[in-house]
Amino acid sequence: MSDKVSLRKGVFVPAFLVTATAVIVGIFKNEWLKATCKSIFSFSLLNFGWLYQMVAMICLFGVLFVTFSKTGNIRIGGRDAQPKYPFHTWFMMALTGGISVGIVNWGINEPMVYFGNVYGELETLGIEPLSAQAAHFAIARCFYNWSFVPYAFYGVTGVLMAYLFYNKKEKFSVAATLTPLFGQKAYNSTVSSILDTLCTIGIVLGMACGLGTGMAFILSGVKVIYGIDSTITLWIILGVAITALFTGAAYLGLDKGIKKLATLNSKIFYALLIILFFTGPIVDICKSLGLGLAVWLDNFWLWGLDPVDIGGEALTVWWTLFDWTVWVAYAPVMGLFLAKISYGRTIREFMIINWILPSIFGLVWFSVWGGTALNWQMNGVVDLVQILKDNGAVSAVWGFLSHLPLKLGVVLIPVVMITLVLSFSTAADSITHTLASLCVSQNDSSINDEAPNYLKVIWGVIIGSMSVIMGALAGGVRGVDGVRQLSAVGAFIVLGVFILQVASFLKVFFMSKLED
Repeated sequence: MSDKVSLRKGVFVPAFLVTATAVIVGIFKNEWLKATCKSIFSFSLLNFGWLYQMVAMICLFGVLFVTFSKTGNIRIGGRDAQPKYPFHTWFMMALTGGISVGIVNWGINEPMVYFGNVYGELETLGIEPLSAQAAHFAIARCFYNWSFVPYAFYGVTGVLMAYLFYNKKEKFSVAATLTPLFGQKAYNSTVSSILDTLCTIGIVLGMACGLGTGMAFILSGVKVIYGIDSTITLWIILGVAITALFTGAAYLGLDKGIKKLATLNSKIFYALLIILFFTGPIVDICKSLGLGLAVWLDNFWLWGLDPVDIGGEALTVWWTLFDWTVWVAYAPVMGLFLAKISYGRTIREFMIINWILPSIFGLVWFSVWGGTALNWQMNGVVDLVQILKDNGAVSAVWGFLSHLPLKLGVVLIPVVMITLVLSFSTAADSITHTLASLCVSQNDSSINDEAPNYLKVIWGVIIGSMSVIMGALAGGVRGVDGVRQLSAVGAFIVLGVFILQVASFLKVFFMSKLED
């Protein structure tokens, strides 16, 4: 280990013991682990759904104000600070580090689940499944779940950490984000260790959810396209391969691994988007964008403040609130990563890259993928709803790709599978890199020193193991129930820390004198 860094035993040891124990229990007592995660999932979201929703709205309006007020002119690092990364490279790293496998996976599956009322999502809303109204609702709900609201979570934690570290010269840690509330007491070794331990456990569980969902998606494609059923052996082989890829990228470091992977991944995203746009029903795709926005904005307050009573458990708990748990679980640690690559940019530029542009990308992505899928379903090209009912919540995209014109599916299906692997790997290596950094102290207060590689390997192996266990053994009715419940556990652990970060954000940017 470098003489500039030393292991923070107060963070690494408890976080490692908890997560490693979960892996061992998952191997030998997986039924107990499944039942425990399910209980926490139901308890946390049914009783605290209102809190997740309120926090989401506060984040949204908070970043909106910061972006378009004079605060946005403040340069991260001071007036003379120069950016390290070109604008497009910065955007690629932020985009692919944040959206992970989710947007590829759910771009078609999620709107089709809503449209077909596959798990009872429309039952409390009075919307007739498979109708035009259901199609408009499906796109609008995806816009709500995948754009400006959730990206505001990252905007809050990222800009808070960036400003405090580069402008206020606070330490680079989760504890530093609480100094606006508690002053130097936030750096108390015990308090700091507890905060970073909770965030480490939360993000490990969140990442296990992401990896488990991605693997379930890929294996559903193998089943739908090639007729090969998922087995424990296939889960393990795929888990080992992906874990080796993202751990290897984190091992190489921020510049060598993550930047190259992000650049490759984002180019594939752009190519897929362009191909599907020009081969799809262009008019209906454009109409989906406008209709989706109209329905979402028309229901803005109704959806945004619904704890569960309006949308029902099948819709609000299993989709919207679950999505919020993933973002909350990631937010404290993701904020560190986004802050790290933002030096030299203004706060407004930070929000453009990390809040506005990814949100617009999400709107366009769901319009192209989801709009085309809905058009094909309604015109009888392919019955994607039935594929979902037969093969689980992550399977429709494969039926969609196999019906592309000019037999493009022959080429694009393996490309999408590779993109899925790269998507998760890009997000996972950035987080694994940051996770390892949380477990060391940097004696010169610099964030340029790489954390020891053995820490990156340890966290990579634990994340990969947990995702295989919960994905392979606890699929449930949707095929991804176990990993979703695991994510809710992680978010519930982190929720208190995240709420304190939101309070710090409000105090810094709304109640304090700011420094350029």
